[in-house]
Amino acid sequence: MSTPSRPTPSPATAERSSLWRDSSLSTLTAGFIAVLIGYSSSAAIIVQAAEAAGASQAEIGSWLWALGIGSGVTTLVFSLRYRMPLLTAWSTPGAALLATSLPGLPMSEAIGAFLFSSLLITLCGVTGLFERLMHRLPRALASAMLAGVLLRFGLDLVMTVEHRLVLPLAMGLTYLVAKRLWPRYAIPLVLAVGGLVAQAQGLLDLGAITPALAVPAYTAPSFDLGTLIGVGIPLFVVTMASQNLPGVAALRAAGYQPPISPLVGGTGLAGLALAHFGGFALNLAAISAAVCQGPEAHHDPRRRYAAGVAAGGFYLLLGLFGATVSSLFAALPGELVVAIAGLALLPTLGASLADALGDVSQRDAALLTFLVTASGIAPGGIGSAFWGLVAGLVALAIGRWRAAGNVA
Repeated sequence: MSTPSRPTPSPATAERSSLWRDSSLSTLTAGFIAVLIGYSSSAAIIVQAAEAAGASQAEIGSWLWALGIGSGVTTLVFSLRYRMPLLTAWSTPGAALLATSLPGLPMSEAIGAFLFSSLLITLCGVTGLFERLMHRLPRALASAMLAGVLLRFGLDLVMTVEHRLVLPLAMGLTYLVAKRLWPRYAIPLVLAVGGLVAQAQGLLDLGAITPALAVPAYTAPSFDLGTLIGVGIPLFVVTMASQNLPGVAALRAAGYQPPISPLVGGTGLAGLALAHFGGFALNLAAISAAVCQGPEAHHDPRRRYAAGVAAGGFYLLLGLFGATVSSLFAALPGELVVAIAGLALLPTLGASLADALGDVSQRDAALLTFLVTASGIAPGGIGSAFWGLVAGLVALAIGRWRAAGNVA
């Protein structure tokens, strides 16, 4: 049997390793870049999700605090425990789902849905059902549901041109060039260019940026069956299928073989602890984690865990200053926030559509899932993401029944 190109350290090696000795400028830089990519790619989407739930600026700061603290603690614990670069993050597609599903819902019901989703994630990790459960859910339908959720962000991105021509065009051109030349840093560059153009046009409200520590804002949950089904279950499905699965794949592609169930269960428990403060979902990171799992972090795979530890520290730092991050995005023009969110989600939208429609045998069911989810309908007060999944499963079952009848 072939040996992984990037081997994991043995337990004995892990015990002898020293974080101080294994740390270097490259591991510190990789950890910082990973966190920078995570925040620049999704902070705007988190703000939109919180605003959809009617959150105040203080509550938005609390959401960012909870997600930063949760990601920081789990990343630190996992990386040190297993001596691997095991990064966690919040569910960016989950935030996109919430931005479309939460308008009109009381904050207490949103918190109840967060708790329900995190409980399902915890159970999947504790019982070891993660892989079996995901294998039973057709990947094409999960991808189609996600694409339906993200469609609004793509359309909103295009619509910004009608209101502010120069700003979104400059950001769009920067995105296309950066994706070609420096794909890993595309979104941070887009955000920087957008900020410079907005400043030149007098659109930035710099006086609104107030450096301050975040103050956690506790919200007692309430549980509504329609919200649990229409928001909690889709949030769980999106987080597991679109975040944890790629996170596991990225780890294995880098040659690391950590025990998956404790990692998934740990992120679920962290979500349960922080949901009351706005921590809607935590999961294994994929895109940002790749920075810490490759040779740019350290030439020795056994020492790359130090990059994970550095990333955990930066997560904690930015989490503590969640109020500052919140005020920063409040100072940006709305078109910039919409544009950065849409551009950050374009790759996920494209990959989801390709994945959803790739299998001809499931294409009709996936297309139906996509359309119902994108429609925004909410029969019985249950969100469209759930109904899209139901419609796709029914269509898939009918298609398989007809195929079985033809064979017979």
